[in-house]
Amino acid sequence: MWKDEVLEEIYKIREEHAKSFNYDLTAICEELRKREAVSGRKLISTPLKQPRQKHNKSPHPTV
Repeated sequence: MWKDEVLEEIYKIREEHAKSFNYDLTAICEELRKREAVSGRKLISTPLKQPRQKHNKSPHPTV
């Protein structure tokens, strides 16, 4: 089976990073927010798109 060395390295780094936070997603997110704050980069956040409402165009009207 073919193995992608780049992906394998990414998976390894991701695993090590998660392990360093004891796999605590809250702690990982807090650290990422701190990094964003001190990065000096302009952050752009777009609002979530609302799902489109489907129109009920049934060929047989309900009674």
